[in-house]
Amino acid sequence: MKLIRFVLGKVILGLDCAFSPSGVKRTSEKQAEIDAETANYSLYQFEACPFCVKVRRTIKRQSLKIELRDAKNNEQHRSELLAGGGRVKVPCLRIDKEGETTWMYESSDIMAFLEEKYP
Repeated sequence: MKLIRFVLGKVILGLDCAFSPSGVKRTSEKQAEIDAETANYSLYQFEACPFCVKVRRTIKRQSLKIELRDAKNNEQHRSELLAGGGRVKVPCLRIDKEGETTWMYESSDIMAFLEEKYP
């Protein structure tokens, strides 16, 4: 079973790399404003998770700079996800805004949020 997951993970990553979307072009001022806002976002994810790949593609398509945190191989990130979000489930977008932290699970919810906020 581990071998099958490993092979499928590599296939998913290969296809993602081969068909990587291009980003949105914005003025440098607008992009700097968005970069400053998204500096407060972190995506907890597993590298080969297909739902995480979908969210990362949306991030790239929207030209967003969001920190990616590996919750599979990095024990600190895994612990943060469990302590803050309440469970180790990916993808999870952490949003720190005005001293308050929000944990958003579900790839479709994360993608809808990002596409609406940064059209």
